[in-house]
Amino acid sequence: MHETIENTGLNQSVTESFAKMIHGLKVEHLTDGVIQRSKRMILDTLGVGLLGTSTEVFYKVSQYSKIYTSNLSSTVWGQPDFKLPPAYAAFVNGVAIHSMDFDDTWHPATHPSGAVLPALMALSEALPQSPKFSGLDLLLAFNIGIEVQGRLMHFSKEANDIPKRFHPPSVVGTLGSAAAASKFLGLSLTKCQEALAIAVSHAGAPMANAATQTKPLHVGNAARHGVEAAFLAMLGLQGNKQILDTEVGFGAFYANYSPKVLPTLESHTWLLDEQNVAFKRFPAHLATHWVADAAASVRKHLVRDGAPLPVDSIRRIVLRIPDVRYVNRPCPDSEHEARHSFQYVACTTLLDGTATVQSFHKAQIDRPQVRQLLRKVELEHPLDNLPSFNTLYCEVSITLQDGATFTERVNTFYGHWRRPLSQEDLQDKFRANACRTLPDDKVESLLRIIEKLEDVEDCSLLTTLLKGPCPPEEASKSTPHLILPSHNLS
Repeated sequence: MHETIENTGLNQSVTESFAKMIHGLKVEHLTDGVIQRSKRMILDTLGVGLLGTSTEVFYKVSQYSKIYTSNLSSTVWGQPDFKLPPAYAAFVNGVAIHSMDFDDTWHPATHPSGAVLPALMALSEALPQSPKFSGLDLLLAFNIGIEVQGRLMHFSKEANDIPKRFHPPSVVGTLGSAAAASKFLGLSLTKCQEALAIAVSHAGAPMANAATQTKPLHVGNAARHGVEAAFLAMLGLQGNKQILDTEVGFGAFYANYSPKVLPTLESHTWLLDEQNVAFKRFPAHLATHWVADAAASVRKHLVRDGAPLPVDSIRRIVLRIPDVRYVNRPCPDSEHEARHSFQYVACTTLLDGTATVQSFHKAQIDRPQVRQLLRKVELEHPLDNLPSFNTLYCEVSITLQDGATFTERVNTFYGHWRRPLSQEDLQDKFRANACRTLPDDKVESLLRIIEKLEDVEDCSLLTTLLKGPCPPEEASKSTPHLILPSHNLS
């Protein structure tokens, strides 16, 4: 018999309360704050996803996904002549989003958007709907997917720390994707509940694959499995109706899981209204962004008037950071290891004054000056510097050969939810990422559409722009229809 964690609701399971939220939330529940913040998230996620289509891991999973065929097809971003079944388009685009670890981050720790947006974009294009999914439909389903992830993470004290066991997007992201897809597909309350149960059996990936080419698959799989869970629920597949209530259900992922019944729709508030997300300025693990800002500040004591960093004059570099084992990589040998290395990000920022997309190219990692600096780095873990994205800080201290020491501390880096990127800087990041794949006119069109997304009548217009120029033969192809329940998200 499954042990059920006690909840405070009267004759209502936690899982049922989630299903009621997914099924019951309407466009009218969206607030201006949530709409504005989620549009920023969508813009950023599309940009890093387009950039990620240039990576080796994206190429590998694209080739793998070509073996599947379907009577429905969805765009692979940035690829005008390449379409896949919706679940696999969601998978490939999800991998692209996380292929450089450049996507947004929330607290408790997860990457919320990459698991949800590819699923919705694939469905919006592939499914024959009348009326079409609007921009508000997209925003509502997207925010439900984000909300489910946040609510689940708040059920665990363990989730407040930087993860050690499971990579959160592969856990809560899978359920967020399933929730968003269920809303888009217009599933009944019962089938929303079944989709969550099915998604839990797809969830989970170990942190051991951090800093490898496999880690981006965690986000791609979350997007794909959420779509699959919703389709399977729609087809009548059944699972445990108390999957979110039990220690052997969703509780298996967290040692101190303590779920609670959600508030009624009448008293619903959005977690995204209460806390913003972090947008990264360079593609690496979020904790390294504290290091980069502190290293850039210290560098100003050592470099004047554009002169190079006096590497030979540096005797010792001390990083005072939390004890996060998988971001402690003294000698990274690949782009993925470098993205998960406190030491590397500190050294490349000291040398160049900043960290960029190019900083993680192999030629940059292998620079003799970087290797020379890496040998001088020491880590210290102050007891008050806890491994939480909400509280951690970084001090970078450099001691020169003559004994002079310079120290700078950063409590909140630029881009953190407490110090968010300006809209101008977020748009500049999107342009820099997207223009590597799309022509400038389509990049600017995407910016304009997302800015007014709540007014868009057919959100599949986004995928038309994301795939780039359409070959002439593509326009003549017809897509067989799948019979779906009518949707009425508003």
